[in-house]
Amino acid sequence: MLLRDKVVVVSGVGSGLGRAIAVQSARAGADVVLAARTESRLAEVAKEVAEIGRRAVVVPTDIDDEAAARRLVESSVDAFGRVDALVNNAFAMPPITGLAEVGLPELRAALETNVLATLRLTRLFVPELEKTRGSAVMINSAVLRHSRQGFGPYKTAKAALLAVAQALATELGPRGVRVNSVAPGYIWGDHLKFYFAYLAQQRGVTAEQVYEETAATIDLRKLPEPEEIADAVVFLVSDLARAITGHCLDVNGGEYHS
Repeated sequence: MLLRDKVVVVSGVGSGLGRAIAVQSARAGADVVLAARTESRLAEVAKEVAEIGRRAVVVPTDIDDEAAARRLVESSVDAFGRVDALVNNAFAMPPITGLAEVGLPELRAALETNVLATLRLTRLFVPELEKTRGSAVMINSAVLRHSRQGFGPYKTAKAALLAVAQALATELGPRGVRVNSVAPGYIWGDHLKFYFAYLAQQRGVTAEQVYEETAATIDLRKLPEPEEIADAVVFLVSDLARAITGHCLDVNGGEYHS
């Protein structure tokens, strides 16, 4: 019960990592505020949280909309009277192409959601986090650790998000607010399972073979599951991490060493 009676706000709640963060936070004792654009998904996760015995509030939110972001703060405080943690999981996939070729409007749109909207949402929650000496966590990516062909725009967005988190940690630390990042690599959830099945079909092999080949490149020989990434988030927003800020925690099974 690392988060007993705390309130955790999670943006970008879908069927994968966002759901896992919300559910694992509830299992750790927190009440949760669920934010995403698709209300039906939020309702499903809220039901899971209720079955655990914690409270969940559903707030349909597009973080690119400033008015919607402000409503999320207001709804969180109205529901629970406090906010102890904000987990920025909302994400828009940048173009998978070279940085030398990507259209600047498409890159600008990716930065708008992944960096600027996340920064705005965090700033809006700062007054509440200051009251509870709370924290924010940015969900980053192992793309920080490589520069493979086609991932330039993705890395640019996530590197900017890391810089935002580190700068905010310095600026908000004197106010008692911590800001950290989590950088997953592969996440063994529905999207990756679908992709591995597609690769297997293209190659005429089994999905299990694709998994084993991929896992062979990782120290622990397994791909982290959403709940394992979420547990790292729970740790960072808990009092066990009360002296940790400005840190980026890789949760990748040993795929990269930073």
